[in-house]
Amino acid sequence: MKQLSRLKTEVEDWQSIKTRLQDALELAHLDDENLRAELEKETDTLSRLVDKREFIAKLSEPYDENDALLAIHSGAGGTDSQDWAAMLQRMYLRWAERRGFQTEVLDYSEGEEAGIKSITLAVNGPYAFGYLRSEKGVHRLVRLSPFDSAHRRHTSFVLVEVLPQVEEDNGVEINPNDLRIDTYRSAGAGGQNVQKNDTAVRITHLPTGIVVTCQNERSQSQNRENAMRVLRARLLELKQLEQEKHLADLRGEYTKAEWGSQIRSYVLHPYQLVKDHRTGFETGNTQAVLDGEIDGFIEAYLRANVGEHA
Repeated sequence: MKQLSRLKTEVEDWQSIKTRLQDALELAHLDDENLRAELEKETDTLSRLVDKREFIAKLSEPYDENDALLAIHSGAGGTDSQDWAAMLQRMYLRWAERRGFQTEVLDYSEGEEAGIKSITLAVNGPYAFGYLRSEKGVHRLVRLSPFDSAHRRHTSFVLVEVLPQVEEDNGVEINPNDLRIDTYRSAGAGGQNVQKNDTAVRITHLPTGIVVTCQNERSQSQNRENAMRVLRARLLELKQLEQEKHLADLRGEYTKAEWGSQIRSYVLHPYQLVKDHRTGFETGNTQAVLDGEIDGFIEAYLRANVGEHA
């Protein structure tokens, strides 16, 4: 039903454009000078709509149309890195809000002095994974540290992971006997009920060693369900990596996806610049980017990587 609804909306969008185009052509054939301004405005609108639909049509990789799981992990840089992770969390939440996407916190680990150590978000909306897969990688921040008494310049790193949310029948089989499920008390805020009861859930997939945790809900069953959502997504990613490695081995090359050089730099001092190192796309309006205006970076990456897996 979800796929049917998405396809129905897509067809209706194209039909609407077709109808508006036919109406505009009929008005143009009247050759009435008084209609010129209205026709020029409608032409510009139709052009933007077609460009948008054409771009969406390029999101044709497996799972591009799915909802996404977005995980943010602080890295090198201590408190500055944890604060940077919180800044990125805000950036992605603002971006999702602008698109009308729904977000849900599945797991959250607060920083020791400020910011966050890690967070896992569910981002729900049309093509959420297709757009967000451009964000996967290490994000680098350069700024005057607010946590340094000498106010020196610091460089911080944060890892962003993006996974598609997948249904249970996605081809990834999970044997219940392969799971070790532990419960413990939530470490985050949430009232006495959360602190006194073992509501948090940790699931270990024994064959792969993958560990997922969820502790944001008051209900242990809800945390367990969310943890399984994350586990399915991580097992799917592992399966895809193995397939890519096999194909790359046949070609004689394989590059492992792991923590490495940054994909994007956010420089706030000594100058203002956000630059994507994969596409060269950049902007000096750093505040707008940190407020969630990242569509330029997303579109530049996706246009440059049409037909390639992220």
